Amino acid sequence: MGKTLAEKILSSHSGRDVTAGEITIAKVDLCLLQDGTGPLTIRQVEKLGVTKLANPKRTVFFLDHASPAPRKELSNDHMFIRQYAEKMGAQLVDVGRGICHVVINEKYVNPGEVLIGADSHTCTGGALACFATGMGSTDVGIGMAYGKTWFRVPETFKVYVTGEFPLGVFPKDLILHLIGLIGADGATYKSLEFCGPTIDKMDMSGRFTLSNMAVEAGAKVGLIASDETTRAYLEKMGRGDKYIPLKGDDNAEFERVINIDVSQLQPTVSFPHTVDNTRTIKEAAGTRIDQVFLGTCTNSRIEDWEVVAKMVKGKQKAANIRFIAVPGSESVLKEAIARGYYQTLIEFGAIMVTPGCGPCVGIHQGVPADGEAVLSTQNRNFQGRMGNPDSSIYLASPATVAATAIEGKLADPRKYIKELQSVGHPEVIDTEALKALAKSAQKTVERVAMDTAAVLGPAAREASDKVEGMARKAIADYGPKAHQAVKEFESKFSKLTSDVSKAVKDALKAKPAQAAKKKTGRTRVTASAKKSASPKARKATKARRGTKR
Repeated sequence: MGKTLAEKILSSHSGRDVTAGEITIAKVDLCLLQDGTGPLTIRQVEKLGVTKLANPKRTVFFLDHASPAPRKELSNDHMFIRQYAEKMGAQLVDVGRGICHVVINEKYVNPGEVLIGADSHTCTGGALACFATGMGSTDVGIGMAYGKTWFRVPETFKVYVTGEFPLGVFPKDLILHLIGLIGADGATYKSLEFCGPTIDKMDMSGRFTLSNMAVEAGAKVGLIASDETTRAYLEKMGRGDKYIPLKGDDNAEFERVINIDVSQLQPTVSFPHTVDNTRTIKEAAGTRIDQVFLGTCTNSRIEDWEVVAKMVKGKQKAANIRFIAVPGSESVLKEAIARGYYQTLIEFGAIMVTPGCGPCVGIHQGVPADGEAVLSTQNRNFQGRMGNPDSSIYLASPATVAATAIEGKLADPRKYIKELQSVGHPEVIDTEALKALAKSAQKTVERVAMDTAAVLGPAAREASDKVEGMARKAIADYGPKAHQAVKEFESKFSKLTSDVSKAVKDALKAKPAQAAKKKTGRTRVTASAKKSASPKARKATKARRGTKR
């Protein structure tokens, strides 16, 4: 019998084969703590008499829930954590740097690892094929102190996803649909293993959304196999060397198999006061809303900002709506500014908040009034979650939030997305991105051709033409579905440039004295060529330059 992804990872960290239902002591690779649970965890470690952490470089404290601190008690907690992290040599991600579950995956989490965190949404890291789970402060303290802790190996529900996302339907709608299907306690202490052709094509942002909300069905972890999408993400984050391919076995034993065809889904909304109280947008449209919120560890990544910014660009926010926007990390903030999304949301009328958890935790930055209704991209809508038990919270995708902000009531995002050929779901990006990539690639290969014309002219020119042709074909073939075209193009171009570079190096080794002609016809001579060229050749070169000038 094969193994599930959860069984594989826990077996590799237990020093023995383990199967679902067993209790095991497993090595911990990474510990996460935040400002709400951090002080309690620290005190638990101090009670143990531990003066040195098992792995301080992989113990990360985040000041994100009360960021910046709204009252002195929380400021004192921040100071306590800062001092402890410095004393123990642990990592500290300070105020304004982002949400723990966004930043930990940007900077630390790798496939095949075990991550424990004193926060229930630590399961977000499962999108990177990491056994990432939330635990109590005492258990996390044990992991910090000794580098291992106990686990019960979870049984696995296989969530097999097929079909193409319809226009206006997103991974957030998929996970809300799943939770509505099985219930808020339908997967208690199980591993949700997401797989299938739709997951294979899904970008990392969408995968993080799925894994993040696994716990809202009661799951211990929400795991997704690592693949080329995972590799590309890790490379972008500067740790491509940490990639390993990892997936569950086809013949593993699953407690339950859930099949979902996303082509049959509609935009979905969770109604108060439970996440599994789901309705389609057709049933939900028209519901009064007073405040909308784009952010949290569920939907605060650049892909989420992209969808919203493109939907609201050039439009006016409804007068009755307060729109709060919080980027998930400092890197998301910078990218949103660079792409113009930040400015677009400001012009639309959004209230911009520093990277962090924002109003999700209910202590500041957007606590609703009595009787008010909030539509949020967050993961929980329990009564009082946002700080006022006399308010109501609805959950939906960033696109539904954007449509609602425009209309002033719960609205269907599909009619706005139809206006945008560049937006269909988080994987879809503007064809302009593809064109820009093609232009950059063209210049790169032209530079190769220019600098090595004498030794590799025809080959380099052929490579340049191939790049240009691939870009034209991709744009023509995919149109609004440019994301897949970009991925295929990047993959092909990477191999192409690698082949060209190798050929260039080989050619230059063979003929180090050859000069290189530029595209304009002017001659560029390398240092070695200058040294070895004959007086007659040097004179001819000078004459040509003089004529062109």
